[in-house]
Amino acid sequence: MAKVKMTSRILSQECLAPDIYSLWLEAGEIAAQAKPGQFISVYCGDSGRILPRPISICEIDREKGALRIVYRIAGKGTAEFAGMEAGETLDILGPLGNGFPMEEIEGKRVFLMGGGIGIPPMVQTAKEAKAAEVTVIAGYRNSDVFLKDELEASARLMIATEDGSLGTKGNVLDAVRENGLQGDVIFACGPTPMLRAIKEYALEHEMTCYISMEEKMACGIGACLACVCKSKEVDHHSNVKNKRICKDGPVFLSTEVEL
Repeated sequence: MAKVKMTSRILSQECLAPDIYSLWLEAGEIAAQAKPGQFISVYCGDSGRILPRPISICEIDREKGALRIVYRIAGKGTAEFAGMEAGETLDILGPLGNGFPMEEIEGKRVFLMGGGIGIPPMVQTAKEAKAAEVTVIAGYRNSDVFLKDELEASARLMIATEDGSLGTKGNVLDAVRENGLQGDVIFACGPTPMLRAIKEYALEHEMTCYISMEEKMACGIGACLACVCKSKEVDHHSNVKNKRICKDGPVFLSTEVEL
């Protein structure tokens, strides 16, 4: 799969919830190759911000040659993106990383578990998981939910909120337990404490579990070793136990990495 760096035209931009934005990009070459769970690097126009921002792919429209990213304003770079409008352009690189192994879920009961900004990649994953029995469990801080309609269009949706304002009060695992859900495979994306708990749950219930790790990145292509995580294996680059999240991941078998 060849990475493509291109100048992409913004097709639309909207605010979905406080500090959460949805951006559709014209990106035919990348859309043709992209898979659920992969990401793109988005470059700032400000020359003072050299490093690109890695953002998960939310939706892929291969027919129209478009990609959707949904991101949270987390600093000056993403604040710059949020101020842009349709017709403006962004430089992007992708598709990057390894996505979810869709071939492993055929005929199985699958939990797609997303927390916060780990929810967006579950939209395309749910759309392409037609051969499985899919339940999406989405965790939010409060009732400011986003992507609810898109998720419900492809799968059964369970919601958990930290403050109890919608769905189950608590986290995604609380929603699983409250609703008596049972599954065979987990695909998860979210903050490390959530992934750590999901990994333990999967081991306890003998479920296959793949996790997509969130991490600050520099190059996004595995050259700089800035985004490493501890692994059960020895990395051939450095003789230490690590994996490059941008290159070897961001999706890993949960038993492959230490959290």
